[in-house]
Amino acid sequence: MVLPTSDIVKKIGILGGTFDPPHLGHLQLAAHFSRALHLDELLLIPSGQPWQKGLDVTPAEIRLQLTEAAGIDLAKTFLYAKIPTLIGIDRIEIDRPGPSYAIDTVKALRERFGGNASLCWIMGADSLMQLDTWNSWDQILNYVNLGVASRPQHALSDEMSPKIQQLLTKHQTNDPQALENNPFGLIYIDNSLLVDISSTELRAHLKSVLTSATAAKSIPSHTLDRIMNLGLYKQSS
Repeated sequence: MVLPTSDIVKKIGILGGTFDPPHLGHLQLAAHFSRALHLDELLLIPSGQPWQKGLDVTPAEIRLQLTEAAGIDLAKTFLYAKIPTLIGIDRIEIDRPGPSYAIDTVKALRERFGGNASLCWIMGADSLMQLDTWNSWDQILNYVNLGVASRPQHALSDEMSPKIQQLLTKHQTNDPQALENNPFGLIYIDNSLLVDISSTELRAHLKSVLTSATAAKSIPSHTLDRIMNLGLYKQSS
């Protein structure tokens, strides 16, 4: 059911992730969907215990600092681009004990913002392809919409499992405005934004003097300053 726009209290975007480290791809996603969906607010939510990432993860409080630094650069981007979306750095997953499950986060955010708010979880196409590995993945659309950006080398038709195909058949919309007017339950795939930056590759670049310049071009300036000040991602001796 499509609700009248006047009945939508707020349009909230959610950009979750390990953010180890945050990179310009994250900022591009944030800016693109904030404009496309006319978001009132965008929450950057670093994972507390990213259970699918193994043990080699930077401590949560440090990743929060990096995300806060990236938020400064994102705010500048919004200012220059005249995007009125407010930016929030949310520690909801860091403060919650145990593994960071998206289902727990969307339930908590739905309770926080109420039943009429349009909540949209923003992700890349590679995350959508892995959605059926998430905890209680089939319940997530009961609480939020999904805004998905395509990525080079991640063609949906090549990687899509039958479960994801069924999900798209039932929930996909080609109209971004539908996400603004519905609190949850829709998937919008945006093919106009191509983001292909890997945090794993950036960490490897930062460990090498020869390739650190490559990382510098892909990491927001305030985040990179914080990384250097904290001495993160250096090659172990």
